Amino acid sequence: MTTVVRTSEGYRLYSKGASELLLQKCTRVIGGRGEISTFMLHDRDDIIKKVIEPMANNGLRTICLAYRDIAAKSEPDWDNENEVISNLTFLAVVGIEDPIRPEVPEAIRRCQRAGITVRMVTGDNINTARAIAIKCGIIRPEDDFLCINGSDFNKGIRNQQSVIEQDRIDKIWPNLRVLARSSPMDKHTLVKGIIDSTVAERRQVVAVTGDGTNDGPALKKADVGFAMGLAGTDVAKEASDIILMDDNFSSIVKAVMWGRNVYDSISKFLQFQLTVNVVAVTVAFTGACITQDSPLKAVQMLWVNLIMDTFASLALATEPPTESLLQRRPYGRDKPLISRTMMKNILGHAVYQLVVIFVLLFLGEQLFDFDSGRYAPLHAPPSEHYTFVFNTFVMMQLFNEVNARKIHGERNVFEGIHRNPIFCSIVFGTFVIQIFIVQFGGKPFSCTALGVEQWLWCVFFGIGELLWGQVIATIPTSRLKFLKEAGHGAQNDEILENDLEEDVEEIDHAERELRRGQILWFRGLHRIQTQIRVVKAFRSSLYEKVETPAARSSIHNFMAHPDFVITEPETQIPLIDDTDTEDDAPTKRNDTPPSSPNHNNNAVGGSTIPTPITGMVQPAGNVFGSPLHSWGGG
Repeated sequence: MTTVVRTSEGYRLYSKGASELLLQKCTRVIGGRGEISTFMLHDRDDIIKKVIEPMANNGLRTICLAYRDIAAKSEPDWDNENEVISNLTFLAVVGIEDPIRPEVPEAIRRCQRAGITVRMVTGDNINTARAIAIKCGIIRPEDDFLCINGSDFNKGIRNQQSVIEQDRIDKIWPNLRVLARSSPMDKHTLVKGIIDSTVAERRQVVAVTGDGTNDGPALKKADVGFAMGLAGTDVAKEASDIILMDDNFSSIVKAVMWGRNVYDSISKFLQFQLTVNVVAVTVAFTGACITQDSPLKAVQMLWVNLIMDTFASLALATEPPTESLLQRRPYGRDKPLISRTMMKNILGHAVYQLVVIFVLLFLGEQLFDFDSGRYAPLHAPPSEHYTFVFNTFVMMQLFNEVNARKIHGERNVFEGIHRNPIFCSIVFGTFVIQIFIVQFGGKPFSCTALGVEQWLWCVFFGIGELLWGQVIATIPTSRLKFLKEAGHGAQNDEILENDLEEDVEEIDHAERELRRGQILWFRGLHRIQTQIRVVKAFRSSLYEKVETPAARSSIHNFMAHPDFVITEPETQIPLIDDTDTEDDAPTKRNDTPPSSPNHNNNAVGGSTIPTPITGMVQPAGNVFGSPLHSWGGG
């Protein structure tokens, strides 16, 4: 930074900046007694070796201070920065300590255990950056990782024509841990290079933290951008996705924990709900086909639905995050929501519950000495048999809810259950309500009171879910080849190549999804147009010999602009990044319908992209790892 002050003799220029860079612009130096002497090349080398490097190796940020007197009669061209900031007089080198917060090294270790690689990208001296990285735990003295300057980084990633090549980036970023003296474009280039890299098995997810204006491009390009709420500039906050209100790196670890916890909570709920659905639907359908009456009545199914939807979502989605979430590798972007382990649990518990229910349904009166409820008349009172089946079914769901707390094959399903009072309250409350329904529900719930022995048998079958869960956990998932993962998103080969055709240098995932949505929009319009043409053709055949009625408004009046006339939907669909030229749009009209807003630009994520859709606004957002899109109709 340079400041110019007017003096009685002209101007005085004060300058400060990176020490080794500003020293190159100094030609004179002030000595210990105030005398000014020529600043020789060997003097600069001595300053670097004896002052700057020792400070930098101790983790100090070095800043050079210099000045220059300019006579009024020799006023320079102020627009020429190189000319102005030259022939400086060296004053001093200042070492500033930016102390590391005590919780940062532990937070970085936790990130590394969670499979997150932490890299430092800074504008500091490389020695300062290396010393800080060692103190933080990003690198260790014995590690064989790269710590390079921005200039060396640019030389390594560019070819002879100074064009960035992805293959060159792929050779650098896996071992890169510290990038010093980096420019804003260096940060953006590194983030984009990691995102676009294909050397790893899975597409890398990149999170960037920053507080300065020069961090804006990298924050915007990253999958997740973290800006500092206290020290961060407005530019950094606008470019980021999440703002850390305490400016603490350890808050990122909390964000990772909560993100994984939300993902796991959804998976737990799905595992429990799918198990209940498989059993309930199979029992209701099979029982109705064989016995001409469903063992689970309508009101009972509503109560079961309440258990597996409302209560289960509250119980399983309120699990607090634990340190164990950071002990495993992160999920990939294409990771299915229902894993093989979950499929094993769903099918395994469904088999146990179906066996118990069908044994009780067809052999219950022989095993427990009560009258059979099968083939009962239409308005017969509730039977003890079917009440026993219903109560056993609910008990198995309650205990299976405990099993659903673990989705990665853990054996201790009770671990941390005392830290979730909501879960305990819901399970206990559901059990109490079930007692009242069975004992006092009567005809509305199709239940009759059960004895103590029968209740103990129902609870015993429910506890069997916990024991059966241990048996399922013993079976290696790798041996169950027939199980398939469910919940995959659209794979790259499933997306039409034309839908994702790129004619720009880089394109965000939000823009890809937005473009596919536009194609669906145009296809819908084309179908409506086709239907209107059919109706018009039919009407014209009716009025061939009769006076043609007055024309009425149709969608073609609304779609008067040629951009909306789609003759070949498979090849003529305009994409979001298509631009009209004289060659490919010879019939383009320059007028805009007065009833429609300007449709030449469409704001998406801060960039202006041409689109032919009239009056359509498409805001795009990003929620931690995964982009969300909302559409507003025009």
